[in-house]
Amino acid sequence: MARSFSIKSAFLSKKNISPNERLIFALDVPDEQEARGLVEILGDSVNFYKIGLELFMSGSYFNLINWLSFEKQKKIFADLKFFDVPQTVSSAIKQLHGKGITFTTVHGNDAILESAVKEKGDLKILAVTILTSLDQRDIEDLGFKVNIKQLVLSRARRALEIGCDGVISSGLEAPELRKSLGDKFLIVTPGIRPITNKASDDQKRTVDVEQAFINGADYIVVGRPIKKAKDPRLAAEAIQEKILALFKQT
Repeated sequence: MARSFSIKSAFLSKKNISPNERLIFALDVPDEQEARGLVEILGDSVNFYKIGLELFMSGSYFNLINWLSFEKQKKIFADLKFFDVPQTVSSAIKQLHGKGITFTTVHGNDAILESAVKEKGDLKILAVTILTSLDQRDIEDLGFKVNIKQLVLSRARRALEIGCDGVISSGLEAPELRKSLGDKFLIVTPGIRPITNKASDDQKRTVDVEQAFINGADYIVVGRPIKKAKDPRLAAEAIQEKILALFKQT
């Protein structure tokens, strides 16, 4: 059952997004057969799928996308985090046209983001800010002598000025993004973990389902809490119930 929040957040998304599409399931499995099996198990409990590098390396990435998009009528988030010289990124983005993909991710400097935006067509480009597997110490080890929230805000501001449609951001930084940059862009939040399971894997900057939306997320990405559940469909349905209860308050 969803928790009750006595004070509505000013950052709760008001965008015209169906509540049952705000959950994006991270389809992180090694091959197409396992992916299809999991999609069949989840059924109508999930309507939006993130497909990343693990399946990309399986050799059947676009077969799966075609099946999901055109046969199963699911939305697709191609999470490939394009990071290369601008011309290569531009050419790669063009290869995603016409494949039924809604979101894709780009990770890089202004020139890389500009090259992606130039060729996006109907795609929505999401700029990666800071991976949720990194914390302040990791950022300092990489040479960034700045508070992680300031770095996320700086990267998000530049991405939006360039023309990206939104950002990938931890729920911890989402409130500052909304406060400083408004609500005219998408925030997609990974690193979603139950309150009782926040420190059990490689994700360091996590929030739970409801807090992510209260903090300003438009979508959440959930993988292991669903995939590793005894009953994945039941786990997905429980998350969908929390989302529906939260957005019924608006």
